[in-house]
Amino acid sequence: MKINVMTDILEANDRIATANSEAFKENGNLVLNLISSPGSGKTSLLEKTGDALKGKLRLGVIAGDIETMRDSERLQKHKIPAVQLTTGSACHLDANMVASALPHVDLKKTDVLVIENVGNLVCPAEFKVGEDHKIVILSVTEGDEKPLKYPLVFRESSLLLINKIDLLKYTNFNLKEAKANARRVHPDLEIIDVSCVTGEGMDEWIAWLNRQYQKKFGTKPRA
Repeated sequence: MKINVMTDILEANDRIATANSEAFKENGNLVLNLISSPGSGKTSLLEKTGDALKGKLRLGVIAGDIETMRDSERLQKHKIPAVQLTTGSACHLDANMVASALPHVDLKKTDVLVIENVGNLVCPAEFKVGEDHKIVILSVTEGDEKPLKYPLVFRESSLLLINKIDLLKYTNFNLKEAKANARRVHPDLEIIDVSCVTGEGMDEWIAWLNRQYQKKFGTKPRA
């Protein structure tokens, strides 16, 4: 007798993800599942995003890490409402973990909810959490071949942010090759180059967020 444990796990996860998604839609939340390797700059991007969105979109974050409260503490210093999930050993957030955080998030006062996943390009790609979009970050301090080595997360994502481009001249990262590799995996993938240091690409990123909110709700964000 063959028991497909992974199928059962994913089906159970997807049921909770659907319930999460319904709650998000009811409360007017655009929800993004932010995925990257450790150290690619997720939290730095969110700090800059919170600053850029003030007066435009209300940002909230569920931050996932194996240990510590450091990410949520950093975000709170930027006046970004943030809830920390510590997994202990799990290499990703799943729908049930996100559901457990929702009573601590004021969804009615949130336009964009970012789920900052555990630093990992493998497991988070397999688990839906109720998001509208997965977003993958690839920094120039990593390899330009990563889309080919970890194709699922790039295939599942709506947007690739290539981060830390201010460091490009100090690396052997081939920007053109990285984009070509990403589009070999996902031909329609949107790509934005960003730098949290210089601010390059941030306007384009904020415009993308606004477009996605209006596409989902057919209206501008709530005042």
